Amino acid sequence: MNVLLDLLNSRPLVNGEQQDALGATADGRRWAREHGGDGSIAELALLREARDLLRDVVCADSSPAVLSPLLEGVRQIPNITPDGLQWTVHTPPHAQLAVEAILAWAATEQQLPGRLRPCANAECQLFLLDRSRANRARWCSMAVCGNRAKARRHYERTR
Repeated sequence: MNVLLDLLNSRPLVNGEQQDALGATADGRRWAREHGGDGSIAELALLREARDLLRDVVCADSSPAVLSPLLEGVRQIPNITPDGLQWTVHTPPHAQLAVEAILAWAATEQQLPGRLRPCANAECQLFLLDRSRANRARWCSMAVCGNRAKARRHYERTR
């Protein structure tokens, strides 16, 4: 699940400017390697495509069916181990991280439906996974986005 949120949040706004942690620079290669990839140009291109499609799906701008082309050629092989049944995913090496993120999204939707969402701050492009009991978390960070929203409401009330 960590790779899913990291991928969705790899294009933040910093001081009003959009950044891209998956750019075709050393930063993009480092990001991919830190998450278990090889940092190849093909892998970065596929990660950017998966990120954009996942963002659209999570924001309900697209149907999950748009993810299907990214899963072509992917196979799951069952393995019986002393701990029980485990599945091994086989995919082309450059697609491993993108497929892992899509599978993490699918597992999140199955186990925690509706809890992966964009931050409620209109000036923020980050996503959050709501783990609160009441399922009412709205901001990616209470210290940043939540505080700004509360300060804005307070200012409007007292004005």
